[in-house]
Amino acid sequence: MKIKLLLWLLGVTLVLTAIGAAQLWHAEAASAPTSNATVVVVNFDVPVDLGSSTMMQRAVTTAELLKAKAIVIVMNTPGGYLSDMLKIVSYIEQAQAAGIPVYTYVPPDGMAASAGSYIAMATNSIIMANGTFIGPSTPIVVGGTPLEQNHTEDAMIAFMESLASKWGRNATAAKIMVVDDRAFTAEEALRYHLINNVSNSLSQAMSEWGLTNATQAQISENAYEQFLSVLSNSTVDGILITLGFMAILIDLFHPTFIVSAVGVTAIVMGLVGAEIIGASAIGLTLLLLGAIIMFLELKMGHGFAMIAGAITSAVGIYLLAMGIPYVATSVPTASKYVLTDSVVAIVGVVLGLYIRWIASPMKRKRVMAGPESLIGDVGVVVSDLAPVGEVRVQGIVWRAVSASGETIKVGEKVKVVKVEGVTLFVERATGEDKGS
Repeated sequence: MKIKLLLWLLGVTLVLTAIGAAQLWHAEAASAPTSNATVVVVNFDVPVDLGSSTMMQRAVTTAELLKAKAIVIVMNTPGGYLSDMLKIVSYIEQAQAAGIPVYTYVPPDGMAASAGSYIAMATNSIIMANGTFIGPSTPIVVGGTPLEQNHTEDAMIAFMESLASKWGRNATAAKIMVVDDRAFTAEEALRYHLINNVSNSLSQAMSEWGLTNATQAQISENAYEQFLSVLSNSTVDGILITLGFMAILIDLFHPTFIVSAVGVTAIVMGLVGAEIIGASAIGLTLLLLGAIIMFLELKMGHGFAMIAGAITSAVGIYLLAMGIPYVATSVPTASKYVLTDSVVAIVGVVLGLYIRWIASPMKRKRVMAGPESLIGDVGVVVSDLAPVGEVRVQGIVWRAVSASGETIKVGEKVKVVKVEGVTLFVERATGEDKGS
């Protein structure tokens, strides 16, 4: 009877659970955006790098899951890495292949500069506000040879023309943005048929695209994507690697473990960032060489190795971006590294002087504060050394061994000639020995 009652209660519980789950599902379905009723709005007010390309991939995935009516890129970017621009264009084409149109709107005070011009040109429609501009679009291979520059530029000319032609835009004007490094204002871009219209508000642009009543799902860079953006900066990567090695070296003079852990973390982050951007092997080699030179301080202790290593690392930071293609309004140049390299060199000088004047003397003092400091001191035998016994040195009784093996009697004076652990090796003191 009890078993039947338990089974009946179990059955009722399952039925009630099923009813509750069905009601919850119905409520969620009713509150969720209906098919093609959502617009994914991407706030693209960031450089073109791994962070923003990851954000764009997330936006496309979100649009596909929501069966969004469209993706709208609200663009204000100075451009960035060519490789990430190509990724973003591929994500846009992925959305278009899934039947989701992608639009670009450049808001007041915004720009679709450099890499942003290619991204905009890949979208179904472009609307810009008055006072904004699109381009210039010439790629730059930092530190590249003329041949590398020409090859990259030719490839981007063909790419820009194909994007413009795909959507019926003026391919000749688009080519000019690449060949002549030219930017067009919104009014010029409309006149030359590079964009579809000029509008001073997103709501007006939405209306033109027929998206007025759609629910907006906002997408911006999250913390992880912002972290990727930081690591996509070659200068940041070089500084992290250099400061990481400096932190470990200083911690070896003042063991704390915490500083070493921070240093290791900084080095790993810098190396990950260098891998992300495809940093120059020459730059990485110089950073490693700088670290090796700095660690020579453990042997030398005069501070000059730290200074030389810091200067070598500063050169490595400068060379880290060599060979990386950008499509940006601002790319790394020699003048842009002057401040960064100067700061790294100054930090190296300060740490070198610190090691020379403070850390090394303190380290030597710590070494001499142990039993080794007894070498050369004179003491008295308190237990016959035959050849092992005890002596009193500096008021403390130590286990001692007669270095010559001969017996030394109680009361005789001895001089410490060697220390092993806490055992002193002694010999008879002469009249010239101190304290005799």
